[in-house]
Amino acid sequence: MSRSEPVEASNFIRNIVESDLAAGKNDGQVVTRFPPEPNGYLHIGHAKSICLNFGTAERYGGRCNLRFDDTNPVRESEEYAHAIEEDVRWLGYEWDRLCHASDYFDELYEYACQLIREGKAYVDSSSAEEVREMRGTLTKPGTPGPYRNRSVEENLDLFQRMKDGEFDDGEHILRARIDLSAGNINMRDPTLYRIRKVRHVRTGDAWSIYPMYDYTHCVSDAIEGITHSLCTLEFEDHRPLYDWVLDELGTPCHPQQIEFARLSLEYTVLSKRRLIQLVEENHVHGWDDPRMPTIVGMRRRGYTAASLRDFCERIGITKNDAWIEMAVLETCIRDHLNRDAPRRLAVLDPVRVIITSLPENHEQTLTFANHPQDEGAGSRPVPFTREIFIERDDFAEIPPPKYQRLVPGGEVRLRGAYVIRCEEVIKDDAGIVTELRCSHDADTLGKKPEGRKVKGVIHWVSVKHGIPAEIRLYNPLFTLPDPGKADSLVEAINPESEIILTSCVVEPSLSAAAPEEHFQFERIGYFVGDRHDHSKESLVFNRTVTLRDTWAS
Repeated sequence: MSRSEPVEASNFIRNIVESDLAAGKNDGQVVTRFPPEPNGYLHIGHAKSICLNFGTAERYGGRCNLRFDDTNPVRESEEYAHAIEEDVRWLGYEWDRLCHASDYFDELYEYACQLIREGKAYVDSSSAEEVREMRGTLTKPGTPGPYRNRSVEENLDLFQRMKDGEFDDGEHILRARIDLSAGNINMRDPTLYRIRKVRHVRTGDAWSIYPMYDYTHCVSDAIEGITHSLCTLEFEDHRPLYDWVLDELGTPCHPQQIEFARLSLEYTVLSKRRLIQLVEENHVHGWDDPRMPTIVGMRRRGYTAASLRDFCERIGITKNDAWIEMAVLETCIRDHLNRDAPRRLAVLDPVRVIITSLPENHEQTLTFANHPQDEGAGSRPVPFTREIFIERDDFAEIPPPKYQRLVPGGEVRLRGAYVIRCEEVIKDDAGIVTELRCSHDADTLGKKPEGRKVKGVIHWVSVKHGIPAEIRLYNPLFTLPDPGKADSLVEAINPESEIILTSCVVEPSLSAAAPEEHFQFERIGYFVGDRHDHSKESLVFNRTVTLRDTWAS
């Protein structure tokens, strides 16, 4: 893989893996897996898991599988599966094997029959409400139901008939027989299989029963020879069940489950339920809306794969849940784009400037470096004419303190061009400035004026040669650092999260900009050609991040 190396931080999982390798465990192998359910688009929390699993295998010369946990056909689709594959590859990783839990349906069924034959599983015909009641509570042990002591023969017969589709959804489940008085409720006879008469995208109508995640996960890991099964902290209480299943089945491989803290990012929600709500209620423009924390959304906004890998490395892997400040994420992309993005001129809110000391037909070609710190990036021609656009904010009739831009009677330097002086301000009937008439100092091209200081430098675009563009400014989707705590998620949505500007003008070289090509618009921020809407005929740029950290207090 060819990519820039991120900032490296140590983590406890690397310490475990290195200790295992030093001890000669697993024959010196490291095999991991990334096991998403194909029921939605991946988000930045998944990116952390992807980087951890693939990165760990890569670091120690091991292998990492991409495995789809496709055991709930009600919510899964090929669209999601293809999107997940694209996200993993875009982040810069390639799997050793592409696997599906459904690949192992026959083996999972036979292993379940083994548990039945050994008296470790039984078919329960209780209702879902009765099962919940019999599980007990954190302070009250569970109680055995009337079906817990069915004979092995009856259980095998019922389980076969469940598989053959004789029963309706919810009529029976297969449960492990463990310990109804266990302090860990996950060990109180958990469900292993349930009836779902739903067509599966890969196996069709072959199955009427589908295994539960806790059962499928550990057995799939064992079948694939996973050495280190890396999970988020919510699975810590499930680890005893993970180990119980593999111990009882006596699988040749018994992976080690290790848990780490999930990613919590300020001003963001990563709950799949919440993200679905945003999409289905049209609060955003789909899964790849640039305000979404999905990988496709962040990609469309202009985040690079390298910056997301760098972010995941910087925040590290810990056992403690902690909120990550948005500034950390933005610093990663800002550092990357500051180093790599070519510079261009763009005016977002234009006001016309006429340089009356130049002839009407004045045309001049200036040379601008593509990157001030990278001579190898080359240069480009930028046309300069008598009429230019500048940012409306770069002029003030009544300037605030320390204002160093254009004012009536004042001077300012045009980026890469001349010093100009504002001689006249033209307004419309509503008092809005429509035009500035300026003079220029012909001796200041490429040098400072003699005998006076001109502090301000502003950017510009030729009126004649500038190209219209739509520019979309993106801000955090929510107004609260923890929007999940809001009484209503919708009420926490930031009304200024998307601002679309349609009167922008950019320098002519941007007519060749490609979708997903990154630029720094000088003095404004970092932008990217929209991967869907941008074309040579219709320029659309998304702001990825501002030039400076806006989170500092």
